Amino acid sequence: MARPSAPLGRTPLWVGRLTALRNLAVRPFGLKTGARPDAPPESRIGIFPLISQAPGRVVLGLDDRHLDFRILVEVNDLGAGRQEVAASTIVKTHNLFGRTYLAIIMPFHRIIVPAMLAQLLNK
Repeated sequence: MARPSAPLGRTPLWVGRLTALRNLAVRPFGLKTGARPDAPPESRIGIFPLISQAPGRVVLGLDDRHLDFRILVEVNDLGAGRQEVAASTIVKTHNLFGRTYLAIIMPFHRIIVPAMLAQLLNK
């Protein structure tokens, strides 16, 4: 099974710009903006800290004061050179700020996640 990390590490330009805008907007609130910039490449995929990995599966995530999230990406071989890709996100909000933040970003995630997964088809 393929490890889904390389395609997920590439970000479309428009997603990178939205992420930069988000990071500027949350800076005054002291929120984390992804993996530490000095984090070694093997401890992250793109901006996301790597929690765990196994053949065909990675778990990414981050814990912050407003919410914790995990992203699970699985790639399953279907045979005949075909693969199935599935992504799941789990979010635990900690307070009203976390719930409000999640409500604001959710519409963007519904566009960004499919765009990121589409890169797996174009690798």
